[in-house]
Amino acid sequence: MRSVIDILDLSVEELDQLIKTATDIIDNPAKYAHVCAGKKLATLFFEPSTRTRMSFEAAMYELGGNVISMASAASSSASKGESVADTAKVISCYADIIAMRHPKEGAAYVLAHNATVPTINAGDGGHCHPTQTLADLLTIHREKGRFNNLTVGFCGDLKFGRTVHSLINALSRYEGINIALISPDELKLPSYVKKDVLQKKDIPYVQTTNLEEVMPALDILYMTRVQRERFFNEEDYLRLKDSYILTPEKLKNAKEDLAILHPLPRVNEISVAIDDDPRACYFKQVLNGKYMRMALILKLLKEAGTI
Repeated sequence: MRSVIDILDLSVEELDQLIKTATDIIDNPAKYAHVCAGKKLATLFFEPSTRTRMSFEAAMYELGGNVISMASAASSSASKGESVADTAKVISCYADIIAMRHPKEGAAYVLAHNATVPTINAGDGGHCHPTQTLADLLTIHREKGRFNNLTVGFCGDLKFGRTVHSLINALSRYEGINIALISPDELKLPSYVKKDVLQKKDIPYVQTTNLEEVMPALDILYMTRVQRERFFNEEDYLRLKDSYILTPEKLKNAKEDLAILHPLPRVNEISVAIDDDPRACYFKQVLNGKYMRMALILKLLKEAGTI
C-alpha cells in the first residue's frame, strides 16, 4: 500500500505532477468538489497542531469527503498504552486514508507498515514533515517559477527543524541549488544531513551565525522558530529563542524579489512589520499547503484504487 513518510518517497516527476494537480485545483475548484464523496480521512494527531490538522481536514472536505479524528492524544487508546502498530490496524477498519502526527521519530514508518490503507506522515518528531515540504515547494514554484538555480537560506532551529530537513532533501534533487545555513552553534543542521545530503550531492553550502552577511545572495529565506517542545532544558530554550528576529531593517540589503517563507507558527522570529511586505509568503504557504494536501490525497486514493 503506497504511503508518504518522507519527501523522498515522491520522485521529482511525482512532485511535478502534484504541483500540476494543485494548480488545476486552484484554477478549477468545482471540478474536484465531489471526487472523494463517500471517502473518509482519519487524522491522528498525537502532538498539538493548528495548520497541518485543519489543512488536512479542509482538503478532504473540499474534495467532497469526510473526516474522522480523535479529540486529542489523551483521549485516544494510546493513553492506555496501545501501540502505533495496533492503532494503524484499527483505524484502517474505519478510514480510507490516514494522516498522523507523532512526537517520536519513526512512528509514521510503523504506521505505514501496519495500516492497510494509504498513510501520510504529518510530522514525526524532529525527523521530517513531507506535506509541509509540499506546501513549501508549491509556494516556491508559484513565486519563482522554478526550483533550479536558487540560493536558499535556512535560518533558526536547523537542528530540530523537521521542515528544514525535508525541504533540503527535496531541493537537493534540483540543479544549481546553493544553501546558506544560519543558526546558533547549538542549533546547527545535524551532521548526518550535511553528510548524507549536501556533501554527498556536492551542493554548495555555507554555515554562519550572521543572517545579514548572507542576505544579499538569497532568493528564498526560510525562517523557523526555536521549538520549545524539542528542548530538554528550559534555560537553553530561553537563551536561544530570540536568536534571530527578522525586521524591515534586516531586509535593507535583500533582493527585491526575495521570498520569505516560514512553516509557522511564528513566535518572535518575524516582526509583524514584515507581514505587509510583498516578499512575505508565509500565509500564502498555509493556503498552498491545503492545495498540495488535496493533490496528495487524490494521488494516494487513486493509486489504492478507491476512487
